[in-house]
Formats: sequence, C-alpha cells, structure tokens
Amino acid sequence: MEIGIDSFAARFSEKAGNALNDQDAMNQLLERIEFADRSNLDIFGIGEHHRKGFLDSAPSMILAAAAARTKRIRLTSAVTVLSAIDPVRAFQNYATLDLISNGRAEMVVGRGSFTDAFPLFGYSLQDYDALFTEKLDLLLKIRDNEFVTWSGKFRPALRNQPVYPRPAQEKLPVWLGVGGTPQSFVRAGTLGLPLMVAIIGGETHRFRPLIDLYREAGKKAGHSPEDLKVGLHSLGYVANTTEEAFEDFYPGYAASMTEVGKERGWPPMTRERFYSQAGPTGALLVGSVEEVAEKVLRHAEALGGISRLTFQMDSAELSHEKLMESIGLIGTKLKPLVV
Repeated sequence: MEIGIDSFAARFSEKAGNALNDQDAMNQLLERIEFADRSNLDIFGIGEHHRKGFLDSAPSMILAAAAARTKRIRLTSAVTVLSAIDPVRAFQNYATLDLISNGRAEMVVGRGSFTDAFPLFGYSLQDYDALFTEKLDLLLKIRDNEFVTWSGKFRPALRNQPVYPRPAQEKLPVWLGVGGTPQSFVRAGTLGLPLMVAIIGGETHRFRPLIDLYREAGKKAGHSPEDLKVGLHSLGYVANTTEEAFEDFYPGYAASMTEVGKERGWPPMTRERFYSQAGPTGALLVGSVEEVAEKVLRHAEALGGISRLTFQMDSAELSHEKLMESIGLIGTKLKPLVV
C-alpha cells in the first residue's frame, strides 16, 4: 500500500494559519511536500479549486516547484477538473511535470466537488457528464498516441496531430477520481483505469458494493487485476495520542464542514457527529498512530484491498507546525505498520 498526503492549499477562514498571506502559505505548502519526501511518503497530491481560500487553481505549477525540491515522492493532481480544461493542455502540463520530476508525475482526473470552474471557463452545468466523458476520451488518446485523430462536440477536431512533449514515463499514469455514483465506478473499470475514491463522510465499508462494480466491469472488459487498483482519499490527521488529535482537528474541521455544509444542505458539524465519523467504521482517519493504522487496515479489508491511501488534512485549518508533525508521524511511524 502506498501512503501519501493530498492538499487543497486551503484556508477556510481568516483565522487559518494566523491569517498568513498567500505567499507565505504557498512557501509552507512547498516545505510540507519536501518534508513528506524526506519522511518516506510515497505520494503528494494537489487538488484544484477556483474559489477564495484555496491556492490550488494551477496545481501543475505547484507540483513543478515541488519537483525541484524533492527526490523520490510521486507528484499527482488530486483531482484535475478535466471538464473545465482542454485535455491537450492538461496532458502537456503533466508531461512537462514528468520531465521536470524525472518520471514522478501522475494525474487523478475527475469532475471536482465544486462547480466554480464551469462558469469561470464558459461551460454549462447541463453538460456536466458529457464534458467529462468526451474530455477523458481525448486525454487517454493523447496519452496513448503521439499522433492523434479525434473529433467531439466541445472542442475542434484533431487530424493526425502530434502532441508534445511526451512524458519521461512510457505511459503517464491516469487515475479516475470518483465520489459515489455507480456510473463513475463502472466507467473506470471498463476503461481499466486505477480508481481513487474520495470518502469524506459516512462509513467507509459502505463503498464496497461500488468498488465491486468497478472490479466486475474491469474484469468483463478484459483488464487484469493488476490494472484495477483502488486508492482511498480520506480526511485525516495523526498525533501522538488520540485525545491530542481530536482536540487539534475538531475545531477547524467543524468550522470548515459547517461552512461547506451551508452550500450543500448539510447540518452543522457537532462533536457527536465528529466522534461518530472518527469511530471504528467512520470515514475520518483521526487519532494516534496505532489507532489510525488499525483503522486503515480495517478499511482496506472491508474494501477488498486498496493500493493507495492519501490523507487530506486541509479541512481542519491546522497550523503548519501541526501539519509537519503529522506528516512526520504518518511517514515514519504509521506507514511501517500498514505496508
């Protein structure tokens, strides 16, 4: 199992990080990626958002800066909002990142959890699924072929058009990031793409039927089990004790989830709901090294095995120092217990 960190470079309120300016916040993020590399973590992912409080609107640029400061950690999007970007440019960005990083680039592509990118780049939400389907098809054709002939509805056709640069890796890894729709799981399996499942609430084991759909679709399409990797993206935070982890994580988590919940019709976050989510079967990976390691292994077993796990810690407005400490614990103490 690969273990890593995902970041949205997010600050949900002016209190976060003692109201750091954006330049200092970005420098601290790069320090955390560099430290994750030194702490023996396998993956660092940067999300993509286009709203106030997030600094990740150009994730490939952040990852390229990180590539120059790291040696071995793999660098990925988490996720690329493919519906709102031209697939040619998306491929060129990550192929360039792959060259800069000496073959450490990956992409996780998806439709994103917010809709801000659609009006910003002139797309209609009515085309939500059609945009993603068409652009994913083009991205995979570009990845697999130097010269591309393709036509679709949302961009001009390509006729034996070469796309450069080509990545250092023979084939740039592309994962499909999904939430909870069965169609997305089936699509990933049919295409034989590795699957990154974002589970930010509820009980993790309840996703098993959807992951079974993915594996069944992949098998039916003739893909090998080695192709059908499952990754898990979970909100999490590790401290020296569970009590410390809860007290560090809860205030900012409650504030950010309550704020996001206003847009999505969720009730305000309470300690009771938090404790339920942080319990044995809940989605939150918050606690001591030993307790979180045990929970990771339970989740992996419940889902029929996973190949990758990434902790998303931005949701709790933790300080840079707290995040650094947690990254160190995950890399040096938790990872040896689960891999």
